[in-house]
Amino acid sequence: MTTERRDDPVLAALADVLEQRKEASPDESYVARLHHKGLNKILEKVGEECTETILAAKDADLTGRTEHLISETADLWFHSLVMLSHLGLGPSDVLDELASRFDLSGLEEKASRPPEA
Repeated sequence: MTTERRDDPVLAALADVLEQRKEASPDESYVARLHHKGLNKILEKVGEECTETILAAKDADLTGRTEHLISETADLWFHSLVMLSHLGLGPSDVLDELASRFDLSGLEEKASRPPEA
């Protein structure tokens, strides 16, 4: 199965903005402030948003209301994109990886990974 993939325009536009903000003043841009504080601060934010997303998913499961889950997932994706940007990567890198997995079952893909150190 061959699948043509086009980058999502929202992700592409956000990636462009994140790249521009890397060079902005930390006093004028939240993204610039994160980059200025360094990778550890960015990773702290990714971890915080991950935890908040997990809690929101648990709440959504109990209540059936998903608005908070969507909001927290957006925050998680945003901070993950800041992390990728800080490391010279972007959403296309992740989308390429996901696209490469289409012809594999999840079990095959997991088995093909190198062992973790």
